[in-house]
Amino acid sequence: MKNQITTAEQPVSKAKLEIMKESKRIEESSLYSAKGHFAAAHTWANFHLIIGVPIVVLAAIAGSSFISNNNVIAGVLSLIIAVLSAVMTFLNPNERSSSHLNAGNSYDTLQNEVRIFRTIDCWREDSEQILTERLKHYSDQKGKLSQSSPQIPWWAYQIAKRGIKAGEGSYEVDKDDSSMKIADQIPKRERLESTDKPTDVENTK
Repeated sequence: MKNQITTAEQPVSKAKLEIMKESKRIEESSLYSAKGHFAAAHTWANFHLIIGVPIVVLAAIAGSSFISNNNVIAGVLSLIIAVLSAVMTFLNPNERSSSHLNAGNSYDTLQNEVRIFRTIDCWREDSEQILTERLKHYSDQKGKLSQSSPQIPWWAYQIAKRGIKAGEGSYEVDKDDSSMKIADQIPKRERLESTDKPTDVENTK
């Protein structure tokens, strides 16, 4: 067992390394998109309740006011109900929430598939051509999702971004596992060559 080769010790070709890096980009982008859609869905669902519940309550009060011949109160409440109903119809928060939730679930599924592809499938004996074709498939999936999904509001993206930075998008198992980091897959000789090369700042001096 001591001589067992781990994934971090397996030699990785330049092409496979680029495949893993690109799949990581798709995975990260899908994570941000999923979290953004979930944040938007949650907000619109809350907005639906905030507007919907008062409409029901005010409608009941207005009905009681009409029965009690409090026409002034009933008229005012009816006007408020009409305004809130118009806002509800115009914004349609329930449908918006459903659309963002479906999009978030689709991006979350894609993220999981790409993560499994990067951390497991890329270490199998499949040829680089097969891996490239699968990577293109995931890229096409992401493109189709971007076209069919509603646009993520700016505020929802900011909420998602803060959540991801706070660790909402990570798992406990990933915090202590450094064997699957892309940087660890670069051969040591390639790392040394890259560090020996002068940077652009040094070249300009």
